[in-house]
Amino acid sequence: MLLAIAALIGGLILLVWSADKFVDGAAGTAAHAGMPPLLIGMVIVGFGTSAPEMVVSALAAMEGNPSLALGNAYGSNISNIALILGVVAVISPIAINSAVLRKELPVLTVITLLAGYQLMDGQISRLDAWILIGLLAALMGWSIYSAMTGKGDVLGGEVETELAEHPLPLKMALFWLVVGLILLVVSSRALVWGAVFIAQSLGVSDLIIGLTIVAIGTSLPELASSIAAVRKNEHDIAFGNVLGSNLFNTLGVVGIAGAISPMAVEQDVLIRDWSLMMGLTLILFVMGYGLWGRKGHVTRSNGIGLLIVYVAYMAYLASTVLKAV
Repeated sequence: MLLAIAALIGGLILLVWSADKFVDGAAGTAAHAGMPPLLIGMVIVGFGTSAPEMVVSALAAMEGNPSLALGNAYGSNISNIALILGVVAVISPIAINSAVLRKELPVLTVITLLAGYQLMDGQISRLDAWILIGLLAALMGWSIYSAMTGKGDVLGGEVETELAEHPLPLKMALFWLVVGLILLVVSSRALVWGAVFIAQSLGVSDLIIGLTIVAIGTSLPELASSIAAVRKNEHDIAFGNVLGSNLFNTLGVVGIAGAISPMAVEQDVLIRDWSLMMGLTLILFVMGYGLWGRKGHVTRSNGIGLLIVYVAYMAYLASTVLKAV
């Protein structure tokens, strides 16, 4: 058990560090390749911060633990909105100025609805998974088109400033791109093994472990980068991290895991976890479009409310575990 705990903690620490280096390397390489800053912000940074979820979930599915993969994806989405956006908004209220990001809000809402529809028959089939992967490919294409044609968007300016402040030589960018990816895989393997071993030893389901410990751990790169961004007044990068990560988790992480190993889904996932994820996504939509309060603002009181929701959700999951033990 001690070895499993060490693998879990060590895997999480290495995962967070390697994910940060991987994103830095990818962004630096893209900049040297002449990619527009907006494209780097939307695709490399926005989706790249979901690399931990993708690798952890793919490994979990390959090792016969698809419920851990699903819990990781949905739990990360819940953590991204309720925990990360909540913490960041409490530190500094977030102003959303990017028109491109606001266009992604209805896309995320529709995709989250689709995810709920796929859960209604109690499984994520291989067909469901390939539909999600196909939609991810279409979304990536749309993101690239939007970034190439969205000149003058605030997000692009913030990313350009960030790249200028932390320039990486091409050799160093390529080094961290490759090394970061290798360490992502190694740390994810240790994390999955430790999480599954602990879950089985305590009689806790893989799903619960995925929704809690693993989801929080794989969301830490988004938390770190969002806090750093908002402290520099780069609010759209902070919001874009959450939005891009949730899009990728719902489509790419679940899609890849389901394509590797189709999974049976407990009814609780639809009633409890997806419902909360959908509700939080609608709240994100409302805040982004200012359907109440100021347009495009996540206020400090909004942040406190999101954190209360997250604490209540974690407490409820803990109570279900205690009842089962």
